Amino acid sequence: MTTPDASTASPQDLFRRAKVTAADERVFIAKLFLAYGLWAAGVALALFVEAWPVRLLGVALLGAMYTHWLELQHQCLHHSAFRKARLHRLAGVPLGLPMLVSYSHYRVRHLQHHRYLGTDQDSEFFGFDSRQPVTWSALVREALAFGRLAAAVADIGRCWAGAWSYDMGQISRDREREVVAEYRMFTLPILGAVALTAFGYGEIVLWVWLLPLLVAVPLHFVVELPEHILCDNFSTDVLRNTRSITGSWFSTWYTNGNNLHIEHHAAMVVPINQLRGRHELALAHAKHTSASYPQFFKAIVREARANARAARTGREQS
Repeated sequence: MTTPDASTASPQDLFRRAKVTAADERVFIAKLFLAYGLWAAGVALALFVEAWPVRLLGVALLGAMYTHWLELQHQCLHHSAFRKARLHRLAGVPLGLPMLVSYSHYRVRHLQHHRYLGTDQDSEFFGFDSRQPVTWSALVREALAFGRLAAAVADIGRCWAGAWSYDMGQISRDREREVVAEYRMFTLPILGAVALTAFGYGEIVLWVWLLPLLVAVPLHFVVELPEHILCDNFSTDVLRNTRSITGSWFSTWYTNGNNLHIEHHAAMVVPINQLRGRHELALAHAKHTSASYPQFFKAIVREARANARAARTGREQS
């Protein structure tokens, strides 16, 4: 008996649920060990090597890991990494610490994004509006959105003042307490950084945290950008409003499967490492797919150029 190929298989197979298995859990734990190991290597390069090019390589590696950690945190948000639910917050909170991303705040906003994608109620945590025209100024502005870090610091202040409240709808008191606790916890590394600086060890803060953020913030934008931009953003059909990129083993690992975004939105509780098996279905039935990240970014460049030309033509005609 032959198995039907993806073009004849039902697209409903994309939406099939799957539980986290012991093997899935081991895969995620291995990813965590690798991510923290690479972070340690970045620290060693940035702090203990005198050659500037090597130190800068360490900074780049640290920044790349802070972005990668958010993709691992993203899997924890969906409770698709461990068999026991409580482990997701335990693992997820420290993964967001370098970029001041509260696990619980991110989770409630991100799950709303999944629920309301394609509607005016969409509320993704990282606020790039995929419906706005693709222009050079918009791309640069969003890539350099360091203001989100300032907003997180403001949230920390509001939490300590007892003034924080969720601004995208209603959440339970338990979730609100978790968010407040996490933002207050972020005070510890900030005070630690201040103390290190005050006692003459500011170089550690600079090389291990601040300089890597100059890499992490724009790199995170690059990772998130392909998800929904240039798709049918007013459709609620995941086969039309989301993009998947086939990519390489490296891009799949580094983005923690974020390239398989149609597959993820179709079945958000399926462990990330299982999504590759559904990719042929996405290619066969979805509207927006790309073979590689270079192919996608070439499309972005073409769109930005076309919009720039249209803007110039409009100004000349007026």
